[in-house]
Amino acid sequence: MGSRDVIIIGGGLAGLTAAIHLSGAGLRVAIIEKNTYPQHKVCGEYISNEVLPYLQWLGADPVALQPSHINRLLLSDQSGNTVEGALEQGGFGVSRYRLDQFLMEKALVGGAELLTDTVTNVRFEAGQFFVDTVQHGILTAPFVLGAYGKRSALDQKLSRPFMAGKSAWLAVKGHYQGDFPDHLVALHNFAGGYCGVSKIENDIINVCYLVHYDTFKRYKNIAAHQEAVLYKNIHLKTLLTRCTPLFDRPMSISQVSFAAKESVTAHMLMTGDTAGLIHPFCGNGMAMAIHSAGIAATLLLQYFDGAIAGRALLEEKYTQAWQELFAQRMQTGRILSRVFRSSILSAGMLKGLLWFPGILPAIIKRTHGKPLNVNV
Repeated sequence: MGSRDVIIIGGGLAGLTAAIHLSGAGLRVAIIEKNTYPQHKVCGEYISNEVLPYLQWLGADPVALQPSHINRLLLSDQSGNTVEGALEQGGFGVSRYRLDQFLMEKALVGGAELLTDTVTNVRFEAGQFFVDTVQHGILTAPFVLGAYGKRSALDQKLSRPFMAGKSAWLAVKGHYQGDFPDHLVALHNFAGGYCGVSKIENDIINVCYLVHYDTFKRYKNIAAHQEAVLYKNIHLKTLLTRCTPLFDRPMSISQVSFAAKESVTAHMLMTGDTAGLIHPFCGNGMAMAIHSAGIAATLLLQYFDGAIAGRALLEEKYTQAWQELFAQRMQTGRILSRVFRSSILSAGMLKGLLWFPGILPAIIKRTHGKPLNVNV
């Protein structure tokens, strides 16, 4: 298989995007992904248009997937009171089932190598990474990108601080067929969590919500919790009782952590959820994953071209760029999550937004970035 310039651990949005970018520039890139394609994933499946010019520049224009086009945001509090506004940049909805497969194919065409395998450990010695895998033995490269998602056994091996505490969040997702407005992403609140709803390709409705385990554990299962808690928001009750589920059962993942993470760990550049997970309330995690991959790939190419002198400066520049681009969004997400977990605070916020409609665009701006510069 020969030597590699970059090994990417994880073949999700961030990993595949970085692979397309780096292999397209002539680097030898290997992606290690434990799952096969295509796969459904627990995800909001809404992407801000901030990354659309970048995907188009990469030759991975999602228009080929016939995504939905979204330009309106609707918020509801736990009692069902609503406020609606425009999404200035807009966005699009597409399933991870379709998008990941699409990006994987683009990466392979561009010359990236895909290994279906599990990484058990990563070591950095004398300027070289040694990546231990189950099927392919030890792989080496001067650079490794971490793109393996929200939480992994590898995080434990790397002694990442956020792994010391358990997270009390559970995420649930399902696809539905039914009546829901085009061009709209809705964020409906309920006791202990909030739910994102929007269309993806083929007129399918994606429903993905986050719930605190303290409010979920008293119920026997997801269906019982939905009926007892989510249905108290009339919009969620109408949606979930009138639409037809397309999955045999909802997908779920537990221990979703929003704790602070490092953008560089053991000399690895961390991207997407591996570097930090924004609350789904902000609806922008997919765009952030793609955006962070673009920044990491751009800086790596500058290093290989000699424009960045040394690994330490590369890591410093990536850390600085990540903070400048995403720290404010992460902070805003944490604040909004705390507000909407309280029925009193969320109702008060909705009233404030009705009285002062100019606040909503300001909130949207704080959770979205500017279009990614593709002049690289």
